[in-house]
Amino acid sequence: MLKRLVIGCMLTMLGVFQTANAALELVITDGIDSARPIAIVPFKWEGNTPLPEDVSNVIASDLQRSGKFSPVATNKMPQTPYSEAEVDFNAWTGLGVDALVTGSISQNAEGNYVINYQLVDVVRGQLTQGQSKSLSGDGQLVLSKDHVIFNKKATVPGKRLREYAHRISDLVYEALTGEKGAFLTRIAYVVVNDKDSFPYQLRVADYDGFNERLVLRSKQPLMSPAWSPDGKKIAYVSFQNGQAEIFIMDIYSGAREKVTSYPRHNGAPRFSPDGSQLALVLSKTGSLQVYTLDLNTRKLTQITRGRSNNTEPFWHPDGKSLIFTSDRGGKPQIYQVDLASNSTKRLTWQGSQNLGGQITPDGRFIVMVHRSNSGFNLAKLDMETGALQILTKTLLDESPSIAPNGGMVIYSSIYNQTNVLSMVSIDGRFKARLPATNGRVRAPAWSPFL
Repeated sequence: MLKRLVIGCMLTMLGVFQTANAALELVITDGIDSARPIAIVPFKWEGNTPLPEDVSNVIASDLQRSGKFSPVATNKMPQTPYSEAEVDFNAWTGLGVDALVTGSISQNAEGNYVINYQLVDVVRGQLTQGQSKSLSGDGQLVLSKDHVIFNKKATVPGKRLREYAHRISDLVYEALTGEKGAFLTRIAYVVVNDKDSFPYQLRVADYDGFNERLVLRSKQPLMSPAWSPDGKKIAYVSFQNGQAEIFIMDIYSGAREKVTSYPRHNGAPRFSPDGSQLALVLSKTGSLQVYTLDLNTRKLTQITRGRSNNTEPFWHPDGKSLIFTSDRGGKPQIYQVDLASNSTKRLTWQGSQNLGGQITPDGRFIVMVHRSNSGFNLAKLDMETGALQILTKTLLDESPSIAPNGGMVIYSSIYNQTNVLSMVSIDGRFKARLPATNGRVRAPAWSPFL
């Protein structure tokens, strides 16, 4: 199929983060009631003009998408307290809520927004009725409010209100789960619009699809975007010169560098965890094989060999091994190769095909495209127990990319006969769709922590 692609085009740089024609929009498609109830009280707005961003709504949406929280609907809240002193603990525990976020927003003389916000442990507050005693440094009993998990204040420009709302979500998520939040991150993806004069576009957006920006456009295919560990560069595949070549782009300066242009195919780039190497796929020997490229010395090392096709490499978080897809057993399955010894083992056995594997940051799970009687769907393989869980039920799911905290997965699927981005929590409890209005969206890549 790649050989039939039209040859002879020009890539055009549009400037760093130029606004694209359409933004992504989140649509909730599935969820379950077993997620942890939480209250995100609408923040009190103390200004006279409309607030440019609904901060509390962003926080609630973030936490819901994680699959771990179920925010209480505003119309079902027993009250709207704007500080912990106003919280009726009994009313909230009666709803099963054990944590509450509330706050207020005002505008200062410079036009910036001052946000005061609190995370309250409702259960502890009920037990102590908002007050408990503790020993001070001089041994005196004083009133304490240890049911207030945190109480913070920030001054934010209007254009960054949504960004700071994601920051609050991260703080709440980490305080309640012990895991780092990944809401203040981005995604990169390819949009294909056959009616556009430059039909292939590389775009970057916030993780939830907002603030979409056009980074690069081309008359020839763009494929396989992958972030560098510092979040400043993206490696991708371009056909601008008539064949698949690998480039690295600095998304802030716009500078681009061609890193491989071997005969036939160059594809599937992946930065190593420390950013010093690329894993990639070349077909210069005939079949597709996995290589690593040292980005400092440009030394190329062949990792896989033989007549079989080996592709889609992904680094283990410790940087000592790669997983990859191979048809050496007849149909595509996922294997792991140790980079020091070159010893290789097969990891997937269930299903007729498994491909496109990614490892969660803790090294515990592989998320992959799994083919069964129901079609191509995302599945999660427990590396310790071998247990397999089907995560999605959408049509022709492909290209999974895991959030840097391992909590969510974004992928491409089919909806209304076109490619769209979809999202699923790592436990499969929450699903959402991010449709684009002006093209087919494919090959999503989740950024590292920013």
